[in-house]
Amino acid sequence: MPLFNKTPNFDFMGPRRLATGISVILIGASLISILVRGLNLGVEFTSGVLLEVGYETAIDLESVRATLNSEGYENSRVQFFGAATDVLIRLPPVENVEEGASLGEQAFVALQARDPSVELRRVEFVGPQVGEDLREQGGLAMLFALIMIFAYVMLRFRWKFAAGAIAALVHDVVITLGFFSIVGLSFDLSILAAVLAVIGYSLNDTIVIYDRIRENFRLIRRGTAVDIINTSINQTLARTLITGITTLFVLLALLFLGGETVYGFSVALITGVLIGTYSSIYVASSAALALDVSPTDLILQKREEADEMP
Repeated sequence: MPLFNKTPNFDFMGPRRLATGISVILIGASLISILVRGLNLGVEFTSGVLLEVGYETAIDLESVRATLNSEGYENSRVQFFGAATDVLIRLPPVENVEEGASLGEQAFVALQARDPSVELRRVEFVGPQVGEDLREQGGLAMLFALIMIFAYVMLRFRWKFAAGAIAALVHDVVITLGFFSIVGLSFDLSILAAVLAVIGYSLNDTIVIYDRIRENFRLIRRGTAVDIINTSINQTLARTLITGITTLFVLLALLFLGGETVYGFSVALITGVLIGTYSSIYVASSAALALDVSPTDLILQKREEADEMP
């Protein structure tokens, strides 16, 4: 069943300057927050101890936090890990405690003193060097992904489209990171995985629109670049909306039913899907248009017969 009875005719490129202004404001606010406040990095990117403990009956997280706070672990992060009886605890480094195992044992002893039924299931220690390596590797992973995407889009289309695609992806990544910085949500490896997934989702949307733009540039010879891009976006609008809405349904189910374990992951993907859908229309296409893309950029030029004659 089609989403529209006929192809819509919205003027997406009309307010492109307004959309550009909004994007600049969002990126500026995100960069300021990232530089001033920074990201609330998880234990994986800093250092500390990860504990998984189990209780015989459902436990109140506030009581666990209160116990840890009373013992000096004031910056610990506590969340359920699957069931209401399984708790995941992230402890930052504590002064005068060098060994991660010792830090984890002391925290567990404090929990055991309050509830003898608690069971220690695993302890993981992340040292400062490991956390620094993970930060560097995560940043390099995103940089490498952007470079390879630029090369792919440039080979498949032209460099103007590649620049537009990279502008949209940088736009999505910066705003998603800025959102996490502003609201103060923990940024761990699962959030990094979500950001990389957002890059793939946004790129997929952008490539679909670029494919239709390329096809229409070759079919519609008399229209302006703005008209052709508007027509292309309208022709792919149904697909964009269906993909985005169905993806959001799944992510909302994860957000409300998945528990705290996947909460940050779900929030990152929901933010990325919304921003990525917007950027594939207004950032990627507007950037290509700002670079003066035209049908001649995609039409292979034929050699003149005079050049082929001896």
